[in-house]
Amino acid sequence: MNKANNVLDLGVLEGPVLVFGGPYSNLQATDAMMAETKRRGIPAGNVICTGDVVAYAGDPAATTDAIMNWEIATVMGNCEESFGAEADDCGCGFEEGTACDVMSRQWYAYANACLTPAHRAWMRGLPRQINFTLGTRRFAVIHGSASSINEFVFEKSDDAVKRAGLDMLSVDAVIGGHSGVPFAEVLDSGLWLNSGVIGMPANDATPRVWYAVLCPVDGGLNIELCALDYDHAAAARAMREKKLPEGYARCLETGLWPNMDVMPAAEREKAGKPIAPETLFWQGAVTAAAE
Repeated sequence: MNKANNVLDLGVLEGPVLVFGGPYSNLQATDAMMAETKRRGIPAGNVICTGDVVAYAGDPAATTDAIMNWEIATVMGNCEESFGAEADDCGCGFEEGTACDVMSRQWYAYANACLTPAHRAWMRGLPRQINFTLGTRRFAVIHGSASSINEFVFEKSDDAVKRAGLDMLSVDAVIGGHSGVPFAEVLDSGLWLNSGVIGMPANDATPRVWYAVLCPVDGGLNIELCALDYDHAAAARAMREKKLPEGYARCLETGLWPNMDVMPAAEREKAGKPIAPETLFWQGAVTAAAE
């Protein structure tokens, strides 16, 4: 395992590899994710988090402790960048004055008061990029886009951003975070994958959260987008007890985001439509549904 220039290289991994994003201070979902990796028999060395450990939900310190003690590879998200630097806001990229911007100031102030110097030091030390090889393919894990830690990249975002990222990082596949909605898209230049996040639902009118499992098979790669059930009622209750924004607490229950300003118009059209777990087989530039 090598770390240089703020890039952590995990070397060659033997599958399966499990990837998830955005714990978002949601301790109940984090505990459920840890339990799921144990159920699947996936060791900590094969688990990767795409960042934003602390955000909207009610247990920022306990969630950070859980991820730190788990000792999994974790990318620096914009929230880690901000908390580590003791910045005034989360750096999420919300437009000033929007509902998300207003609510973020509330949860950020709460979380900022909960974190310890040890938490902040850990966040400052996180890599901005994690590389690994799985099967015959080279992966780079980042938080936003290849050029910006807080750029939202959705399935319906301009593919030019994804192609530029694959080219800039010189890899076969990019795993991104930040946007919160799972998708796997095969382009002529490679794969762009977002595992989704575990701290908030995917705006699909269900309280489920999301992660991905990658496994080499038959010279290709199975990419499994998986839903995770957890005690969302307890997570919402924890938010309300701490008087955090009701819009996000209600989101944990309804599965609908309180605001969609960050989404492309085509992405908003999918709101409220339940996402189905799926497995894709990727071999070269061709992908097909796995049986």
